Amino acid sequence: MKKLFKVALVAVGMLFAGGFANAQTKIGHINFNQLIDLMPETKTVSTSLQAYQKTFIDQMTTMNNEYQGKVKEYTEKRATMTDAVRAAKESELTDMQKRMNDYQNNAQQQVDAKRQELGKPIIDKATTAVQAVAKEKGYAYVLDSSQITLLVSPDADDLMAAAKLKLGLK
Repeated sequence: MKKLFKVALVAVGMLFAGGFANAQTKIGHINFNQLIDLMPETKTVSTSLQAYQKTFIDQMTTMNNEYQGKVKEYTEKRATMTDAVRAAKESELTDMQKRMNDYQNNAQQQVDAKRQELGKPIIDKATTAVQAVAKEKGYAYVLDSSQITLLVSPDADDLMAAAKLKLGLK
């Protein structure tokens, strides 16, 4: 009788644990980048970012035109320059090239920082919507299919339609 009771107890425990494990492993996926691209705020941010980036591009173009002019002048007059003047001009050109590289690196960092600053509210809004959908539908895991390539995976549900509905997108 004790043995039968222990076997029954173990069987009930295994059934409970199996059901509990299945409930915890509900998996969904969403292409997060696609969701972000569908949001109307993304177009506004993209336009603002392009305008911001254009200021740096215009300045870089001006610097490059000045540099090319000085290179052309140096090339044309090099044969008639003294060694001291040639060395000074070469040093000036090297310095200009370094300043242009520094400016380009600095501009890229500023554009990246602006992209993160402007994009954060959109990403937060989309993340909140996906989290809400996952919670409502009982998903334990939601994978970003734009970032992860799984060669083999268990069946999972695409949450794009529910997330778009939550954000009021078509």
